[in-house]
Amino acid sequence: MLRGFALLLVLTLGACAQLQPRALLPADFATPAATTAPLDREFAAGEAAHPGQSAFRLLVDGTDAFAARLQSARLAERSLDVQTYIWHADLTGRLLAHELLEAADRGVRVRLLVDDMDARDRSASFAALAAHPNIDVRVFNPFASRRGTLSMVSEVARNFRRINRRMHNKTWIADNRVAIVGGRNLGDEYFGASEDVNFVDLDFAMVGPVVRDASTSFDRYWNSPSAYPIELLDGEFVSDAALARLRERLAAYSRDDAGTPYAKALREGAAPQSLEQGNWSLEWARAYRFVADDPAKVTMKRRDERRAAMAAALLPVTQESRTNLRIISPYFVPGDRGSKLLVGVAQAGSSVGVLTNSLAANDVAAVHGGYEQYRRRLLAGGVQLWELKPLASGPAENASLFGSSGASLHTKAFSVDDRQLFVGSYNLDPRSTWLNCEQGVLVDAPALAIQFRAIFDAETLGQRAWHVTRSAGGLHWSDGRQTVDSEPQASLSRRFQAWLARILRLDAQL
Repeated sequence: MLRGFALLLVLTLGACAQLQPRALLPADFATPAATTAPLDREFAAGEAAHPGQSAFRLLVDGTDAFAARLQSARLAERSLDVQTYIWHADLTGRLLAHELLEAADRGVRVRLLVDDMDARDRSASFAALAAHPNIDVRVFNPFASRRGTLSMVSEVARNFRRINRRMHNKTWIADNRVAIVGGRNLGDEYFGASEDVNFVDLDFAMVGPVVRDASTSFDRYWNSPSAYPIELLDGEFVSDAALARLRERLAAYSRDDAGTPYAKALREGAAPQSLEQGNWSLEWARAYRFVADDPAKVTMKRRDERRAAMAAALLPVTQESRTNLRIISPYFVPGDRGSKLLVGVAQAGSSVGVLTNSLAANDVAAVHGGYEQYRRRLLAGGVQLWELKPLASGPAENASLFGSSGASLHTKAFSVDDRQLFVGSYNLDPRSTWLNCEQGVLVDAPALAIQFRAIFDAETLGQRAWHVTRSAGGLHWSDGRQTVDSEPQASLSRRFQAWLARILRLDAQL
């Protein structure tokens, strides 16, 4: 009786929360690149010297990745366009918000596009930023209910198909001259600043025409009917008073955060100065491709093949491998089609290696349940598998400045024949393929592919990962020092979550 009443209450509350179609808005586009700003002066000559080419730099270290965003915001004079799935209100999140606000105060036009799965809980702060005359904030695929857990749950129950599809893209563009695209959200664990668990991650910093491709993609999402101006959702928080309070808090945080070990490393390290002083090392390439889902993916019908645009663009590239294919995917659920493809590449003579999270390191244990059912098939077909350990005992650049012991894989990248390299937000799983909006960059640049190969080799050493093999007796996990025959270091709770996901056949949601 009580259970039925609770369900009725949830459905009743959900009926009150229905997202209304967004009114048609004037199209809004990125500010063009020019010649007078610091970033223009730094990179325009390089572009002119490499007509038809774009330049790329891998951001491996978390501090370097944060500094690139921070410094590009400080050097911007015309525009900052930021698109993200997550923006935490922590040390690095606050510092970046403060930089955006200070850029807006200088007259820089700031456009901030956030997915509502994370932004809903911080909507008042985003709305306060929107009160600034130079800052526009839009929320992608928003909840109609703006407060409370029960109202959110009820809305999910009634509108699961829509709400289950999220914008997973990550883009940072300064003055239409420099863009950063890859796997990192905005928060401590993505920049090596967390005291608990930090992510092993990767971004591309880019210069040249590919930056305008990124801006075109940003504009496409910004002008999408699924992107709502925050004034339509949380207009009561868009006020000068709210902005003044937020400005005061961010300034206070900035002063307090200046004494943290992370801020000290930024001031004293080489990374923060490299962009400002114009000594970035860049790899120029003529063959590249910016790949992104259509933002309409979140409203497409279930059987619409256009939902798999990323897979359609990327999987044929992996099939072209003749010597080696190296894949890093934190959430790796290849499915029947992906497993068949990888086994086919391996049996055709290419060395195929995949690094994913172990059950102990995965921040979503259920995903491991989806991966488990394909593991034996892949190994039997000649695919090599490594699973990242949860302990950050490897290269210092992947550990927290605070010395935390936790690590989890978040990099989404692959290389083909030490020649082509993809870096982006796209996991090799059904969620990235069919549900979430994703993006990334594929570039033909042997130097970058070889650099990624070195990263892969380092991350699959025994101190960092277990090598998974099979025999007639089952699966084995080895780090070169010991071998075990069951999921290493995984708690009973994690094993149960993975088992439940496998038994319930939740592959399509993983």
